[in-house]
Order: sequence, then C-alpha cells, then structure tokens
Amino acid sequence: MNDQAYERVLAEVGPRLRRMRQERGVTLTALSEATGISVSTLSRLESGGRKATLELLLPLAQAHQVPLDELVGAPEVGDPRVRAAPMRLGDRTAIPLTRQPGALQAFKLILDPVGGPREQRTHEGYEWFYVLSGRLLLLLADREVELRAGEAAEFDTRLPHWFGPAGDESVELLSLFGRQGERMHVRARPRGQEG
Repeated sequence: MNDQAYERVLAEVGPRLRRMRQERGVTLTALSEATGISVSTLSRLESGGRKATLELLLPLAQAHQVPLDELVGAPEVGDPRVRAAPMRLGDRTAIPLTRQPGALQAFKLILDPVGGPREQRTHEGYEWFYVLSGRLLLLLADREVELRAGEAAEFDTRLPHWFGPAGDESVELLSLFGRQGERMHVRARPRGQEG
C-alpha cells in the first residue's frame, strides 16, 4: 500500500467508526462504558481529532463484534474475488459486486415478474444499468422505456422511477449506483427513435 492509500485508510477510520456506532444505535456514553475509552477520546477519534491506534481499535472491534480489518476498512490482500452473499428483497435478488462501501456500488440484479403496482420512487443518487437478459421496463417520470439485452440506461434517481420485467420472464441486469450523482455517460434510446 502506498503512502496516499495508507493516509486515505486512516482518514476514513473516524467516519467509519461513527457510522458503525450510529447504525447500531449506540451512544458515545454506552460505547465508553463497554470499552473503557473516555467519551472525549471516542468523540475525537470519530471526528478525526485523534489518530486511531491499536490500543483504541481493539476494544472497539470487540465492542462492535467485528474484525479489526472491517473496523478500519483495510483493503484485503491476496484473493481479489468478491464473495458477497445474494440478498433477496421481495421480487428482486441483489448480488453485491463491490466489497467496500463507498460512493459507487455495483450489483447484479435478478428481477422476477410480479403483478403488483408499479410504484415510482425517488431518492438521492444516480443509477446506470445494463440489461444482461430479458426485457426491462423503465418508468421514468412520465416516460416508459423498454430495454432488451445489451442495452443500457442512466438516470438521476431524484426523478420518480420504477423498473422491472417487461413481460412474464425474469430479467437480469448489472446496476451501478452512486449517491453523489456520478454519471456513466451511456444512454438507451426509447424504441422507435433513431440517433
């Protein structure tokens, strides 16, 4: 690991510790009691005012019940394969293709056909996807776009949107999602429009 990568990993420790504590609903006081580390030291560690040391990180890893590598976000060495377990979300199976949390996340999605409502939603971010197999229907605000295998789309997720199988067969796609609005610069044209 070069010096820049090392400094980046160290700079991300504080925010990662805060996120982990908040996601678990633990107060600084409760964490202080569990670790024996003062509230002020924990606060300075989370805000970046104090550098992480092994003496501080070991009791935190034990309190959160996570490996030290996960606590600091250390990059794995050796095997580069991503071994992520599929997640089932209703009619969707999401297989994470990225290991580290960050601005850009990659997933393989398998969408099963359902007869439920096509409720459009909005949220922060930007999404890009590439259809691997099947036909995908994308509802984007007042537009309807059908994509087939080999086609891609990108859109701002602050626009009302919904996507799912266009027919009675499952659809598989690769999805890249960024919360800060990263753009991939690939667009699919609605059927019938010539470029």
